[in-house]
Amino acid sequence: MRLRNVKRAFNRINDYEKLIANPMEYKGRWHTYFNNDNPIHIEIGMGRGRFLIDKAKKNPTINYIGFEKFTVVLVKSLEKIKEEGQMDNLCVVRYDAQDILELFDENEVAKVYLNFSDPWPKERHYKRRLTYRDFLNKYKIILKPEGLLCFKTDNEALFDFSLEEMNTLDMHILRETRNLHASPWVQDNIMTEYEEKFTKEGMTINMVEARYSSQ
Repeated sequence: MRLRNVKRAFNRINDYEKLIANPMEYKGRWHTYFNNDNPIHIEIGMGRGRFLIDKAKKNPTINYIGFEKFTVVLVKSLEKIKEEGQMDNLCVVRYDAQDILELFDENEVAKVYLNFSDPWPKERHYKRRLTYRDFLNKYKIILKPEGLLCFKTDNEALFDFSLEEMNTLDMHILRETRNLHASPWVQDNIMTEYEEKFTKEGMTINMVEARYSSQ
């Protein structure tokens, strides 16, 4: 998408059908937006949208909600969704993960995806990482008893940090690999734009899927 088109889209971002202008209104009743009681999966930091779009196309009986706080990136994902045509099981919100409890009730979400989140490498910024315990505790609140958290990253340090944080909360690790594309789980994997780029460069992808201990 050319810069000129991005600027034009930026000016009319609220005209995109799949962008929920007031997502707080659906807290506890997202089923009314989707007009069904299908499970809800969310991706926090959806980037340009490839992962979520492919998921929604592959799984029509699951509802997907994408989070993206950066408007320029969000515009690109909305354009891509628009190009796909009718997708009744997908929508997008412009929101920060820090405020996720404003959008969902307890036990309202079935799965949370964190794909290639900002590693915030400086030690003083560790609390900004989306796998820091404060964020993990928020995901726990909105997830159903059987709910899952799935995290992928190319960053070894962030992966180590994330596993430590999950261990601190006594989370149950269901799947873990330091090389997703050489693991048995790759057959079910859907790549993001970043993942495809990193894989072509020969980088390995870390993945963990976990459930909370009280769930």
